[in-house]
Amino acid sequence: MKDTSFKKAYLEEKTKLDLEFLVDELYNDIKLDKPSNELIKGVRKIKHVLEKA
Repeated sequence: MKDTSFKKAYLEEKTKLDLEFLVDELYNDIKLDKPSNELIKGVRKIKHVLEKA
């Protein structure tokens, strides 16, 4: 990955996919009425990915 524009585009796409997965996971947890501490973990995972972006 010597081409920086390719690397940047790859990392952006990976971040989008990671966020999409985590949001879907959190959505399903909400639908299943999981305990609030489980939901907070999901939110923290999303925040962590956003902070790294």
